[in-house]
Amino acid sequence: MAWSNSADKALRERAAAVIPNGMYGHQSVAPLPDGYPQFYAKAKGAYLWDADGNEYIDYMCGYGPNLLGYGHPEVDAAFTAQLAKGDAMTGPGVVMVDAAEAMVRQISHAHWVMFCKNGTDATTMALMIARHHTGRKTIIRAKGAYHGAVPWCSPSPNGITPADRADQIFCDYNDPASLEAAVRLAGSDLAAIFAAPIKHDVFVDQEPLDPEYARRARALADETGAVLVVDDVRAGLRLARDCSWSLVGVQPDLSCWGKAIANGHPLSALAGSEPFRRAAGTIFATGSYWFAAAPMAAAVATLKLIRETDYLERTIRIGDRLRKGLDEAAEQHGFRLRQTGPSQMPLIFFDDDPGFGKTYFWISALVRRGVLMHPWHNMFTCAAMTEADVDATLERASDAFALTRAAGRIEPIEALLARTR
Repeated sequence: MAWSNSADKALRERAAAVIPNGMYGHQSVAPLPDGYPQFYAKAKGAYLWDADGNEYIDYMCGYGPNLLGYGHPEVDAAFTAQLAKGDAMTGPGVVMVDAAEAMVRQISHAHWVMFCKNGTDATTMALMIARHHTGRKTIIRAKGAYHGAVPWCSPSPNGITPADRADQIFCDYNDPASLEAAVRLAGSDLAAIFAAPIKHDVFVDQEPLDPEYARRARALADETGAVLVVDDVRAGLRLARDCSWSLVGVQPDLSCWGKAIANGHPLSALAGSEPFRRAAGTIFATGSYWFAAAPMAAAVATLKLIRETDYLERTIRIGDRLRKGLDEAAEQHGFRLRQTGPSQMPLIFFDDDPGFGKTYFWISALVRRGVLMHPWHNMFTCAAMTEADVDATLERASDAFALTRAAGRIEPIEALLARTR
């Protein structure tokens, strides 16, 4: 079937009448290449089908939740079995205790967990607990790091007041001296240091965690009595079976989880060590659907598969094969790529492409060939992907490289974005 997007265009027109801008937040494809699909009809394994029936090998994985494969049979069986018994009830299901026990077993530093729905819920609870535990206000976080979509941490200034962003100091990620300077500036009012598992900001190369930075963050938190928070919402269970900072031997006080912990079913969590149990138990945090039982059953099944399968090794192996093959294909067509981050969370830019025009053009060509990638956000591999999927991706990527080469000079991203403003 030839690629088309007529149904998607019609849905966008309908959406524009009843949804501001037709879509909002990170799900809006307005700043993405021409032809990027906005609406999808179904998903299975490593594949997505859009509203027009176009099939894609999906390297976005739902922006992270799809870890084991869309519609994983064991996870979905646990979900539907619990759904038949009860989901959002007057109180939590008994499976909540099972899920909490499973997470405490999985995360080395954790003695307790609190469940919620979004990563933003977990990071905001971490903020509240840190301030309540310490009796202080100021937090430190890295410039450009994403911790959610509420006023204290939203990446957009629209609708935000200076008071919403008060009591925050920013440092450079992976720079111990910058972190130390921020700690000195905070003085005796430092409540928490927030950190990401790796540098995975948008429009810039990813950076692995510098162990020295992690160790210094731990030491500074201990010296000042501040709380060390690792936001593992995006990378949790993708870098390690434990908290991501366990790879460098550093344990946080609180860690934030979401996306993959129930393989896409709506659940997030905050995990904490023993000294913070009392503060966690005395803040007020709740939501109408936070205690729904079916996603917790999915989490129990997901965590069992985390412990018992080689899912992590498979996602790394698939990512390595993709990275090597893309480098080789790009070189054959006279390009060089910058592929950064762990191979199971790849980010791909063209060298010598300051306006991102080549990257956008290439991604657009891939979309029309059934490969869903992203031009400025990190991507993901999932355990349902196969070597055949990667090989098909590489064949289509080579065609897209050839088209990019033939196009010659390509307009920079600013000209493309201007059309959506």
